[in-house]
Amino acid sequence: MKPATHIITNCQSRVEKYMQKRTLMLVAVLAGVAAVVLVSNQWMSAQQRPATIAAIPTEKGGQDIFGGYDVDAAWPKDLATIPGHEGWTFGAGQSVFAESPDRVYVLQRGELPNVPRPMQKKLSDLGPSTFFPIGRLPWRDATATSPPGNGGTGQLAEQGMEAWARAGNKMGVDARWEHNVMVFDRNGNLLPETANWMQWDAAMQRPHFVAISPYDAQKNIWLVDDHKHVIYKFSHDGKTKLLTIGTYGVPGADATHFNRPTFMDWFPDGSFVVADGYNGTRVAKFDKDGKFLLAWGEKGSNMNDTRPGFFNNVHGIAVDPKTRRVFVNDRGNHRAQVFDENGKFLDSWRFGDNPSDVHAFIITADGFLWAADRGTNRMLKYDLSGNFLYSWGTWGDFPGGMWGVHGISVDQEGNFYVAEVDNGGVQKFRPRRGANPQWLVGKPVRSAWQ
Repeated sequence: MKPATHIITNCQSRVEKYMQKRTLMLVAVLAGVAAVVLVSNQWMSAQQRPATIAAIPTEKGGQDIFGGYDVDAAWPKDLATIPGHEGWTFGAGQSVFAESPDRVYVLQRGELPNVPRPMQKKLSDLGPSTFFPIGRLPWRDATATSPPGNGGTGQLAEQGMEAWARAGNKMGVDARWEHNVMVFDRNGNLLPETANWMQWDAAMQRPHFVAISPYDAQKNIWLVDDHKHVIYKFSHDGKTKLLTIGTYGVPGADATHFNRPTFMDWFPDGSFVVADGYNGTRVAKFDKDGKFLLAWGEKGSNMNDTRPGFFNNVHGIAVDPKTRRVFVNDRGNHRAQVFDENGKFLDSWRFGDNPSDVHAFIITADGFLWAADRGTNRMLKYDLSGNFLYSWGTWGDFPGGMWGVHGISVDQEGNFYVAEVDNGGVQKFRPRRGANPQWLVGKPVRSAWQ
C-alpha cells in the first residue's frame, strides 16, 4: 500500500495537468473569440471607412467633380477682351498642344460672335411647353455654328460652305474665318507670334490637329487639315511652311493622298503614323522626312465590328515609345486596336457602348493611356492592356464643365488642357494640392526638348 503522501502528490499532479489543459483550452477559446472580434471590427471598420478613391484622401466633403484638378477659369483670357477680337469669341476648339506652361497652341475653326446667354423664352411656334434655353444646359453648339472654312476649292469645300450658308449663316456675321492657330502663355495672354499664323488661315478649311514631335529638337509644328486632306510641317515660329504631305484638296488612299486624316503620333526615331481618317480606313506610316513607308487597315462596319484591322472612323492614334506599339482609336466601333509598328494586330479592347464616343487619346510618360470621351464628357484612364482605372469629368458650359472634348494635352508642370468643339475654345486644369498622383494625367513624353 502506497503512503498517503504519495497519493496526495499524485493527485496534485493530476489536478495540475488537468488545470493546465483547461487553461490551454480557455486560452485557445479566448484567442478564437479575439480573432473573431478582430475580424469583425476590421470588417466593420472597412464598412464604416471604405478605402477611398478620392483625389485627395484626407479631404472632408467635396465630390471630385473635376477629379484631381481645379479649373483655371481665368485661362485663357476672354477672346473678346483682346485687341482685334472685340465682339468675338472662340469657335469650335479642335486641338490643343502644350509645348510648355508658357507656350500652349490652340487650334480652332474660326471665331463666333460673343453673345451672352439669352433669357429663357417660350417657343410656342415649336409646340406647347417648349422653352429655350434650358437651365444649366449649354445653349450654343460651337461645332454646328463654326464654318467649315473658306480656304481652297474642291467638292468637299463647296459642299461644306453651301450647307453652312443654307442653314442661314453669313460669314462676318455668324462667324469669321480668322485666328485658327493661337498661342497662349501660362497667364492666358495671347502671344504676339499668333500673328504669324494668320497668313495660313485662308488656306485652311478644317484644321483638326496640332502638335510637336517630342523627338524634334527644332520643335517644328505639325498641323492636320482633314477637309484639305493634307498634313503641314511649319517652322516653330509659324512663319514658314516646311513640308506638305498629301495632295491639297484631293482625297485618296495611297502614298501621296489622304482621305480626311485626323491625328498623328511619332516613334522615338522621328518616324510617325497618321490616322486616316474620317473617310479613310487606314493607318499610314512615314519616315522622319515624310517619306511614305506603308499602310494598313480595311473598311469595317459600324458599331460592332470585331475583326482585327477593320476600321470605321479612324479618329485618334498614339504610340507607346517603349514598345513602339501603335494604339488606334476605331471610333465607330468604340474600341482601341493595338498593332506593332508594321501593322501586325496585337490586341483590342472596347471603351463601352453608347453613349461612349472616344475622340482622342494620349500615352503619357508614366505608361498609361488617357482618353477623352465626347459622349460621356469624361476623361478615362487605362493601362496599356486596356484595364480601366479611373475617370472624371462632367457636362456643362460652366468653367470646368466639358462638352465635346476633341483634343487633350498636358504640360511639364502637370497642367491639363482640353479643346472642345461643342463648347468652343479651350480650358486649363491645375493639379490640386495634395492630389493623389494616380488620378492625375501623367507628364508628357519629351525627349529632344523640355
